[in-house]
Amino acid sequence: MTTPPNPRVLSATSTDGSRPHIEVYGSEGAPAIVLIHGWTCSTLFWAAQIDALSADHRVIVYDQRGHGRSPAVGRGGRGPYTTDALADDLEAVLGATLAPGERAVLAGHSMGGMTLMAASARPAFREHAAAALLCGTGSSELVAASRVVPMRPGRTRTRLTRLILGARAPLGPVTPVSKRILRYGTMGPGTAPDRVTACARIVHACPRGVRVGWSHVLGELDLDAGVRELTVPTAVVVGTADRLTPPVLARRLADTLPRCVGLTELTGMGHMTPVEAPEAVTAAIRDLVDDHLRAGAGAGAGAGADVDVDEESAV
Repeated sequence: MTTPPNPRVLSATSTDGSRPHIEVYGSEGAPAIVLIHGWTCSTLFWAAQIDALSADHRVIVYDQRGHGRSPAVGRGGRGPYTTDALADDLEAVLGATLAPGERAVLAGHSMGGMTLMAASARPAFREHAAAALLCGTGSSELVAASRVVPMRPGRTRTRLTRLILGARAPLGPVTPVSKRILRYGTMGPGTAPDRVTACARIVHACPRGVRVGWSHVLGELDLDAGVRELTVPTAVVVGTADRLTPPVLARRLADTLPRCVGLTELTGMGHMTPVEAPEAVTAAIRDLVDDHLRAGAGAGAGAGADVDVDEESAV
């Protein structure tokens, strides 16, 4: 994975006082893209897209609560692990990074895609979203559909999958064994070793309590209504070897979305498609910008209220 250039670092205040860590790459006034990572990941997950897109776009990334540099604590204690909290945080980020009326392409991977579904009816989403990308994600029945456990579908597989995804055991250091396990569960069999290692380092850095807390949300997920509210042009991308959110979930999204503009199934790729097939995911984002944003670019750049700027670059 490439190392992106130094960003401008911002923070915003979410509804419960949580303060998402935000990074902005590229030139002010360029077409805006917001990238939202998934469960157990961080802004580092989007390194390839940041590197490829920031030369001619303004790329906005942020850490989901409890991940990376975003605390899981707001006013009054630990912030909630709910889909409403995901939507609250996205609204805060959009308000902090986009001018009133300014639109962006929003791309979410895994839990990041669920964030878009959760926020689809929110005023800030309706104001700022020009188009969306749902990558390696689903809206409901994730545990039942998952193929992490190599058994026939049914109650036993669902129960075992729920236990694995919600396991409280620490992941520990990145080792050859842990990388093999991660590759099996989340990546295609032919994924390059350096990409497996990069993903392992990101996933193992997620605090255990955060990982477990969000696993319960994913296990009970029902965002089908949010899919129907996602009325902007939306593309769907999935790896054919995705065991966590298999293609059946992506096809269901494509059939339900009011304005699906394409379903792409990447042969042999697993769940971590932005890392496994960065060129394909970047191309899908570029297509959405070209088709649905560039004609309206220049609506204004700048940050909304309640923004703090950190002059130090992120590491």
